[in-house]
Amino acid sequence: MVTMYGIPNCDTIKKARKWLEAHQIEYRFHDYRKEGLDKSQLEAWAAELGWELLLNKRGTTWRQQPDEVKNTINEASAIELMLQHPAMIKRPLLDIGTERKVGFKDTEYSDLLG
Repeated sequence: MVTMYGIPNCDTIKKARKWLEAHQIEYRFHDYRKEGLDKSQLEAWAAELGWELLLNKRGTTWRQQPDEVKNTINEASAIELMLQHPAMIKRPLLDIGTERKVGFKDTEYSDLLG
């Protein structure tokens, strides 16, 4: 089963969901804010994908962090920050069971799910 992780009002999530639906790919949507996320899962993603890829430094939540936090970020502090502020996780995160993909590009989704 394909699971998409994110927050529903994100424009990139909307594009990715539209692509999945247009290609008739069944998926489950996991809303970080409503359903939460456990630390072990986030640690596993960080080990597989790299915490730098997971951490969204382009969003307002990151920009609102004090310079002290931004200047001393490491894997452990990034994971704690993403657990506290799920909006700081890049979206979407697509889990197909054997592989995960962060972000949305239709060509990558075609390669992964095609």
